Amino acid sequence: MKILEKVSLAQYSTMGLGGNAAYVTEVRTPPEVAEALRWAQEKGVPALMIGGGSNVVWSDDGFDGLVLVDLIPGYEALAEDDEGVTLKIGSGEVWDTVVERTVSANLTGIESLSLVPGSTGATPIQNVGAYGQEIANTLVEVEAFDSKAGDFVKIPAAECGFSYRDSRFKTGPDRGRFFITAITLRLRKGDPKPPFYRTLQAYLDEHHITDFTPAVIRKAVIAIRTSKLPDPAVIKNTGSFFANPIVDEERFLDIQDKSPDIPNWVAANGGIKLSAAWLIAQAGFTDFHDSETGMATWPKQPLVLVNEKATSTGDLLRFKQKIVDAVQAKFGVTLVQEPELLP
Repeated sequence: MKILEKVSLAQYSTMGLGGNAAYVTEVRTPPEVAEALRWAQEKGVPALMIGGGSNVVWSDDGFDGLVLVDLIPGYEALAEDDEGVTLKIGSGEVWDTVVERTVSANLTGIESLSLVPGSTGATPIQNVGAYGQEIANTLVEVEAFDSKAGDFVKIPAAECGFSYRDSRFKTGPDRGRFFITAITLRLRKGDPKPPFYRTLQAYLDEHHITDFTPAVIRKAVIAIRTSKLPDPAVIKNTGSFFANPIVDEERFLDIQDKSPDIPNWVAANGGIKLSAAWLIAQAGFTDFHDSETGMATWPKQPLVLVNEKATSTGDLLRFKQKIVDAVQAKFGVTLVQEPELLP
């Protein structure tokens, strides 16, 4: 195991900001995860594991511990029947490559999650979702090293505490406890079935597409995403910076009374989901470039915060707060940050 010291964390976030880590190591197998955690325990320092850094914002103070960079591979069919296939996928696999492979096999369940950046192991943490699908819909179980028990465990989907863009791995007392090494998905054979997510359906209608295969839906999603979102490998960003807020009916009716055209959806767990992008735009942050912080909103999607000239995470957080305060003042709705602020 090779341990690097005093490493800039800016290179481990697609926002390109953050302080230094005391130690960094790469892990390529589950036993290496256990070995790294034993090293950290013997050293008396905390540890955490990351993937591609596309959903991470590092503190300017850095991390006085060991960062495990997840490179664990794996793509294995565990079971197959007439209905579908059960797949075990290594946590370090690039997520979009996984989606591409399942689509090529004509499997349905994650095709709408095409082009979501990052690694596979991060998907349950955020309960990643897009265009009407989320990882909770297909997840069977998570394999992880439980730092509390000191051993590897398998956690069924029902015990992952999934909710909108959240899980037991992201918030609550179990945050930082589990180091995910693999996930198991159950995908259906055959074609996806309408109705589709509103934005996706509009694209299909506009292009007169009526043949709904996984490959067709993936192609449509990629076209939509690339038309609106910057490539984090080229433009420093972490994708959608805020989750779509969910409000109760009373708050929604109050907002709708003043803004009848506000986009909205009925949330799965009750309440009304609002478009964070619409709220941000209405608050005056469309194609907004902030000279004070060096941050901006992406011209085609105000939900994406872009690092143009920011030099610290403090700059990013100050810009974020400007948006949060403006939306709160105008609509009485508090936006919640999606990327994890670490440590």
